[in-house]
Amino acid sequence: MLKPSMPYGLTASDQFRPMQLADLDTIMAIEKVIYPYPWTRGNFSDSLASGYSAYVLWRNEKIIGYALMMLVLDEAHLLNLSIAKECQKQGLGRCLLQTMLDLAKSRQAANVFLEVRISNQSAIALYENTGFNEMAIRRGYYPAENGREDAVLMGLALG
Repeated sequence: MLKPSMPYGLTASDQFRPMQLADLDTIMAIEKVIYPYPWTRGNFSDSLASGYSAYVLWRNEKIIGYALMMLVLDEAHLLNLSIAKECQKQGLGRCLLQTMLDLAKSRQAANVFLEVRISNQSAIALYENTGFNEMAIRRGYYPAENGREDAVLMGLALG
């Protein structure tokens, strides 16, 4: 079980636990509501099979958020960080992000990287407020309604 280091929006019944294959039905339902181009079940099951750090935020017997991170040598790559639509704007994304950053530090990661849709200004603001900096633009990184959408590559030095 992960212990959140920041109590933003958490209740006494909230907890973090490792993601399991049995969670994927719920996770896929959340993905389909919050993203126009959600991850596939295969993306999640492959991440679990590869041993990526994958956790769910659990409230009252229900998954309300999740995050996946790949750790390689001294680098961490945050692959997915999501909060169920009905639980957004309560500080839970910030808490989940900080918990994953704490996990990366505990595993001796020196840097964390991520990509975010250029149109996702609320996520970009969250990452910037947490100390991430824009490093580059990845052209045509994400599928979009009219072709492809750019991603902002962001990085954070842990220390």
